[in-house]
Amino acid sequence: MIISRTPFRVSLFGGGTDYPKWYLQHGGAALGFAINKYCYISIRPLPPFFEYRHRIVYSKVENVNEIGEIQHPAVRGVLMDKGINIGVEIHHDGDLPARSGLGSSSSFTVGLLNALAALKGQMIDKKPLAREAIRIEQQVIKEHVGSQDQVWAAYGGLNRIDFLKNGEFDVQPAIIAPDRRERLLGSLQLYFTGFSRFASDIAKKQIDNIDKRQKHLTTMKAAVDEALAVLQSKNRPLREIGELLHESWRLKRELADNVTTPEIDDIYDAARDAGAVGGKLLGAGGGGFMVLFVEPDEQPAVNERLKKLVRVGFGVDEVGSKIVVYEPAGLENR
Repeated sequence: MIISRTPFRVSLFGGGTDYPKWYLQHGGAALGFAINKYCYISIRPLPPFFEYRHRIVYSKVENVNEIGEIQHPAVRGVLMDKGINIGVEIHHDGDLPARSGLGSSSSFTVGLLNALAALKGQMIDKKPLAREAIRIEQQVIKEHVGSQDQVWAAYGGLNRIDFLKNGEFDVQPAIIAPDRRERLLGSLQLYFTGFSRFASDIAKKQIDNIDKRQKHLTTMKAAVDEALAVLQSKNRPLREIGELLHESWRLKRELADNVTTPEIDDIYDAARDAGAVGGKLLGAGGGGFMVLFVEPDEQPAVNERLKKLVRVGFGVDEVGSKIVVYEPAGLENR
């Protein structure tokens, strides 16, 4: 039995500039962090005593004989791409719901690739793991996804990621004074809106509109530099991060007509009215989790106004995807 543990993420700035259609021409950047909420993937060779050859357990249970029959796109894509020729059993468990804007689909892909490598007795470094997950999602499964989620899932940490015109990426830890970092994290609150969506469907419209939204995306990329300048300053108030989030959310809403909904707008407006400085929907939009910058004195009022929503506490995951159980006994005979 092999079990991988892979973090979800909160993306603060630069979202939208991590689509290849954009950064291969203009370069992109993102600022955010992995959180200590996880996707767990277990995998083992399936004993040859069943009527089926492969068993996949997630929100559904699939018992099939051929990899091509698997409905889960990431599982089917990874197993076919890697030429798996033994029967396997794969289970998925998550701390937070799927399709919620926290990069869960990329965490799944990264975790599956990591676990599958361990099943073969191999280890993958963080950069090749992220790069391979990007390739699987964008070229094998052909999902409409960016490239930041896979990087945070593989690396963990609070980072700046630069996406280069040559297709590569560079990851740099965000160097922030410890007390300032603690105040930042203490001012960010995470709420589940109650709406789930398929990010790929929403992202497709944003990608189709990229050529018409160059000014928006250029400004959103510049927000990464501005946010880091605030965080690394000794004098600038952290409230400016909330203001930058508000401005970025305003721009993101204009990337496509399906980024927000009237219900989402009502939640955001209520939070701002209660004292939140700014915030944004995480991921492509349309639903899922909302992150808000709320100064400590205002948090009770915001919590009261949004009391019908589920608020999730979190910290930063510093390690990224890792193998937490490695018990390969019996593999040598398969």
